[in-house]
Amino acid sequence: MTRFFAAAAAATLALVPAAGIAQGAPNGYYAATPVSAPAKASLVTRSTLWKCNGGTCTAAKANARDGIVCELVAREVGKLSAFRANGTDFDAASLEKCNAKAH
Repeated sequence: MTRFFAAAAAATLALVPAAGIAQGAPNGYYAATPVSAPAKASLVTRSTLWKCNGGTCTAAKANARDGIVCELVAREVGKLSAFRANGTDFDAASLEKCNAKAH
């Protein structure tokens, strides 16, 4: 019986760091910087919640390709001066393609 509890405790502790990492950056996978500051502090594109503060909007990872996510947010907030996905900035060509969908 003691072995069971020890194994259960070890398994629980093994999961704690992974859960902490997943919860540590819930809104940081995407960062979109609109040319003009958005009027709203938050918005939703498909099923992605964006929080806007200080001229930058951030969101957690979505179930779409990064280029599509960029286009969706550009439709809502207008042209973007920068877009980052998973810590990597879009290059000029990718950003131009994304901004073609802006309103």
